[in-house]
Amino acid sequence: MAKSREQWPSTIIDSHLHIYDDAFPLIENQGRLPDPFSIDDYQRMVRGLPIDGGVIVSGSFQGFEQRYLKAALDKLDDNFVGVTQLPGSVSDKQITELAKHRIRGVRVNLKRGIHRDIKGIVEFGKRIWDLAGWHLEIYVDSREIDDMIETLIKLPKLSVDHLGMSKSGLSQIRRLAENGVKVKASGFGRTEVNVKAAVKSLYDIDPSCLMFGTDLPGTRSNRSFEPSDIDTIVEALDGDREAVNNVFSENAKAFYQITV
Repeated sequence: MAKSREQWPSTIIDSHLHIYDDAFPLIENQGRLPDPFSIDDYQRMVRGLPIDGGVIVSGSFQGFEQRYLKAALDKLDDNFVGVTQLPGSVSDKQITELAKHRIRGVRVNLKRGIHRDIKGIVEFGKRIWDLAGWHLEIYVDSREIDDMIETLIKLPKLSVDHLGMSKSGLSQIRRLAENGVKVKASGFGRTEVNVKAAVKSLYDIDPSCLMFGTDLPGTRSNRSFEPSDIDTIVEALDGDREAVNNVFSENAKAFYQITV
């Protein structure tokens, strides 16, 4: 593990967190609903960590609900932004209005079979890029994307959650990284990937590729974020200061247009 917290990043942009505000509707997903998880809950769980910004990501339980995300971002400083979920039928006007609320992209859930029209997804990704400079973010089991990669890399801006989830699919994530796709080093309690090996290989492919995220509160995960996850990444990067800063802050700042 990292020899001490002296090797930790001085600044962290948490590129992946969820807020479950029960003041707004939640949708049962595969028989489950998340426990409420407020901004206060999040701040309490990361107290003592050098978090200077982050990305609130819409989860499957929230469907196309926008009110909770707007409310959460209104309570936080400008160094927190959002990634929402939207139907393909959303109007141009709705997209440009959401962009005014610090929304930076749209999440697509391939993991739970919610979307399978890859061609349509790419067309949508190009549309939101042209309208608002937004990216697509995909939640997917990397074992399932072999036949999608040549289509996905046509997107102008794309990220993948949780190191792609699957150990045996890491080669597919490497292929995406070779084509400029960003990958979140997050959700260690829900991924089968050897985190150290994945972080090292992906960083070697592209130093701008990886972005750290806590994935709090870790709903449906075997475990939620632990500070030792930071040590795991630092060790994988051999404690190299530039690499650590890239993965924990600089890459996310650039990708999400966050100014700290």
